[in-house]
Amino acid sequence: MSTSLFQVCMIFSFCASLLTPISCHDNSRLHKKHAALFVFGDSQFDVGNNNYLNTSTELQANFWPYGETFFKQPTGRFSDGRLIPDFIAQYAKLPLIPPYLRRGFKSYTYGVNFASAGAGALAESYQGFVIDLKTQLGYFKKVEKQLRHKLGHAEAYTLLSEAVYLIGIGANDYSYALGTNSSLFESSPEEFVGLVIGNLTTVIKEIYKKGGRKFGFTSMAPLGCVPSMRAMKPGNTGTCVEEVNAVAKLHNRVLDKVLLKLKGHLPGFKYSYPNVYPHIDEIFNNASKHGFKEGKTACCGSGPYRGIGSCGGKRGVTDNVTEYVFFESNHPTERFYQKVSKLWWSHTPKQTETYIGLKELFEVY
Repeated sequence: MSTSLFQVCMIFSFCASLLTPISCHDNSRLHKKHAALFVFGDSQFDVGNNNYLNTSTELQANFWPYGETFFKQPTGRFSDGRLIPDFIAQYAKLPLIPPYLRRGFKSYTYGVNFASAGAGALAESYQGFVIDLKTQLGYFKKVEKQLRHKLGHAEAYTLLSEAVYLIGIGANDYSYALGTNSSLFESSPEEFVGLVIGNLTTVIKEIYKKGGRKFGFTSMAPLGCVPSMRAMKPGNTGTCVEEVNAVAKLHNRVLDKVLLKLKGHLPGFKYSYPNVYPHIDEIFNNASKHGFKEGKTACCGSGPYRGIGSCGGKRGVTDNVTEYVFFESNHPTERFYQKVSKLWWSHTPKQTETYIGLKELFEVY
């Protein structure tokens, strides 16, 4: 498969340093009451788990210039700085939530991050190179057992029921299918989307069985508008690949219906799922209206729209990264993630909408 198709999957009181001291995550009863944060997903949420995998370098971001803006060093995040879970943790007054695979980390009272760049809801998507969603669930179940052993059944259940579970997954499943079987978008995308969301639904129910009640879901972004996809358009017209965007929209509609159904069947199930697709699409295609100078071409990379995945090594950041929506061929900048995170955090649902605000999830006990 081509590099651009392989990579399109991955779109979309802090502790003082990146390597958050374990003391920041102890079990002291003196801490102010807080809701823990457990994170599942792909590269938009991966804060370094893939650093510990024997995987392709295309699925790792542990080299310069990744991380150059905020951390001043590569951290495994596919951006120049922080990602959505980092900002959500900040808004919730939590420390940076570390990657599950980080060596030596064994305390989970503030939560932990299981996300893996390239991961999908389907185990077949980039199988053997990533931590798929089912495996992430398996890691969570291990954490749940450790919490019960350390805190006792009652206190562990309280922690898990008051925690917030952020989940962002699915884009890799569609990119993998596109790269291996382009007929997906011509035959039955509905069936394939149903399979992806079916797997996601199973994981939600398993987390619920372990006590999880409060969930936050990201809607799919306009995947066909990332620089790597624009670069694929015949004649370098730079327009979005609308066939891919149509699948992203379909995913969002189906997930919306599924979450509403879960709310009616699972007592105490609460979720935040605003449709930010239109807002993100607006930023991608009218960047200047949102404080960016460039929304189609990436800051780092080569080729048309810098849509070739060649950011790294001797090819550094070419311009002022704060002016760009995209850091490289498939992943946005920290500034973009901050805008989306703030929108998600502060969004107040309309009376006709069935979900609640993300901020409210952290306040409900």
